[in-house]
Amino acid sequence: MVRQGIIALVILALAVAAGTGYQWLGGQAAEGPQRQRAPSVVNTVTPTEQTVQDALAAVGTLKSRDAVALTTEVSGRVVAFDLPPGGIVAQGQLLLRLDDRQARADLRVAEAQLADAQRKYDRARRLVTNNSIAQSQLDELSTARDVARAQRIAAHTRLDNHRIDAPFAGTVGLTDIAIGSYLSEGDTITTLDATDRMELNFSVPERFIGQLHLGQQVTGHTPAFPGEAFRGTLVELGARINELSRTLPVRAQVANADRRLRPGQFMSVRLTLEERQALVIPEQALLIRGADSFVFVAEAGVARRVRVEVGSRQPGRVEIVAGLSPEDAVIITGQDRLSSGDAVEVVVDDAAIPDNHLARRAPAEEGGQR
Repeated sequence: MVRQGIIALVILALAVAAGTGYQWLGGQAAEGPQRQRAPSVVNTVTPTEQTVQDALAAVGTLKSRDAVALTTEVSGRVVAFDLPPGGIVAQGQLLLRLDDRQARADLRVAEAQLADAQRKYDRARRLVTNNSIAQSQLDELSTARDVARAQRIAAHTRLDNHRIDAPFAGTVGLTDIAIGSYLSEGDTITTLDATDRMELNFSVPERFIGQLHLGQQVTGHTPAFPGEAFRGTLVELGARINELSRTLPVRAQVANADRRLRPGQFMSVRLTLEERQALVIPEQALLIRGADSFVFVAEAGVARRVRVEVGSRQPGRVEIVAGLSPEDAVIITGQDRLSSGDAVEVVVDDAAIPDNHLARRAPAEEGGQR
């Protein structure tokens, strides 16, 4: 038993010695040259100078440049009309005429009375020169002549009220009028809208008022014509700020030569406030940590973190106000896994950035305005 115990102790001692030697050899190996981390493979671009636009987005409503609801001023039966629904009429074109026989007769009576009053006045004026009649009689005849003239004008006006002419060129709305219909005074006949140029009404947040001026470019889009832009110009600025929405009402004029746009139509608006030349990089290169924005640039095979100041933005592109130069190689892939000083390998160096206008979009305001 003693002999077996001695053998067991010898085996244990050999095992401990072997383990200690292995650990020593491993430690010696660890003290040798450490393995180098492989460089990160990245792609880069260089900032390019492009035309940058500061703009705001809003929603607006289209309105006719001129719009009226045509109504009758007298009662009567329709004897003629030319009201093509949706058709275009010229200024001064006859749209509707009521039965005016009585009005024409009244005008002839008024003209006859005026002629008689004029003759009496002329005869009295010749007689007053030799004192055959008193001056007071001549004055009475002059007054009667003036009254007859006024009655003739009134009769002519009543006759004109039996016809409705287009006050301006425009598009006629729907109507239920037919030949023989009887219309009462004040009845609405149809609508007339001048739609060759449309007014686009929208509101601008109060903080942008200092950047507004007449003549700024406006671009509108409507779901009725997806993908199509309608261009216009800012022509009027409101005088008062809306106290509830803190916005200023403004008005733009939009060309509509083909008359596809219609009054009351909804339109999303982009108002260009300012244009300038600026450095632009792809938006994917930008990293944001709290209030700070930064990018990584590749310099001599090493990544360097650079804080930047950002300007206008649009999906895919961002303006850099400060922090970069046109010669910097901005890393656009894998930068979220980099630290400043990491080794990098640039496999693609594409310095071209497609031209694209940038826009600063205003947040939505109350009442449907942005």
